[in-house]
Amino acid sequence: MQKAYLVLENGKVFEGVAFGQTGETTGEIVFNTGMVGYGETLTDPCYYGQMVVQTFPLIGNYGIISEDVKDKKSYVKGYIVRNFCDAPSNFRCDGDIDSYLKAQGVIGISGIDTRELTKIIRDAGTLNGKIVSDISNLDSIINEIKSYKNNGGVAATATGAECVNPDGKYNVAVYNLGAMSNLSDELASRDCKVNVVPYGTTAEEILSSGAKAVVLSDGAGDPAEIADIAAEIKKLVDAGIPVFGISLGHQLLALAMGAKTLKHKYGHRGANQPVKYIDEGRVLITTQNHGYIVDSETLPSDATVSFVNVNDGTCEGIDYAGKAFSVQFRPITCDSPHSAGFLFDKLIKMIEEEK
Repeated sequence: MQKAYLVLENGKVFEGVAFGQTGETTGEIVFNTGMVGYGETLTDPCYYGQMVVQTFPLIGNYGIISEDVKDKKSYVKGYIVRNFCDAPSNFRCDGDIDSYLKAQGVIGISGIDTRELTKIIRDAGTLNGKIVSDISNLDSIINEIKSYKNNGGVAATATGAECVNPDGKYNVAVYNLGAMSNLSDELASRDCKVNVVPYGTTAEEILSSGAKAVVLSDGAGDPAEIADIAAEIKKLVDAGIPVFGISLGHQLLALAMGAKTLKHKYGHRGANQPVKYIDEGRVLITTQNHGYIVDSETLPSDATVSFVNVNDGTCEGIDYAGKAFSVQFRPITCDSPHSAGFLFDKLIKMIEEEK
């Protein structure tokens, strides 16, 4: 086994064992609280530029399942686990996680105390870090880590354009900010013709396509970095067609409507994030992956907070007087009372009412 070290920008060093691709990598360290779904995590575009810590102590026990991954490539800068399983057992398994990381060129480190690391991030906030094989020149490594900036995530991941279910009844444009495939699937299952348009598409181009609604997808990074998109979103809202923002789309819609966004101390990442639906007083267990939030104190007077995070009270959803709405989490339909798939039904109802 080859030694590896995780160095944090505050000087803390964790000694572990290299796995996956060998080498060095620098990124923003974030933690994911999911007990399963590591294949989806590795292929989530929202992790662009980040090194992911898995808080669950054993990763890889059911292998890599190609049907479950969200993209053909991995977007993480590094992968940090307590233990990984090199002998997975699952009838759907296509391979082990170590081999997958090697094939994807993802540098990993195992054998470190991920509980301690997560507590550091929760206390200090998100930190930059670097996986290295040699710490003899530690001061130089720390200076390099401190200078790292995670920029350009949307431009790097949101290039795809496609038409899904071309014979669908409702013409819906998905503004691609780094969208995962299940977003189009959710809309297509509701008889939508889904036109995924790439980052940089103008409001005029979307409106001229005959779109009856627009969904602003999830994506990576700081919404303020691409604030120019907010002006295009405002044009769409002013045109009177329904707009539904998800995650990064939720934040950009808020900027478009005159609100502000903030960097969260450590973000919400995982498939077990509790969110309260204020209108009904019930709690949804949601999937999230973001490091920025909407400052609810800056919302316009006609906007209403519709969801809040149970753990920290941050804004998780907004209604804009019937013109548009958004959520910070990823609405996914499942056979559960905690499903948020009704939000897509809300969009369809708004389209019907516009006829």
